[in-house]
Amino acid sequence: MQTASTNICERLCNKSNCEISLLLNIPRSTVSGIITKWKELGTAATQPQSGRPCKMTERGQLMLKSTEVTNAL
Repeated sequence: MQTASTNICERLCNKSNCEISLLLNIPRSTVSGIITKWKELGTAATQPQSGRPCKMTERGQLMLKSTEVTNAL
């Protein structure tokens, strides 16, 4: 018995990046990047990044910048 993902993979196997991007309605560069990542690493999952993660979120950084601008005036 085939699962849905196996069935999709078999249908997309012989198609070009352009055809896949049209079928899935996503950019061709995204399809190409995922395929390249799969060939190099054997997975499309995100890999751990080097370095310490930021403590402050992007929203927090924007709020800090806006208060700096407000206080500077």
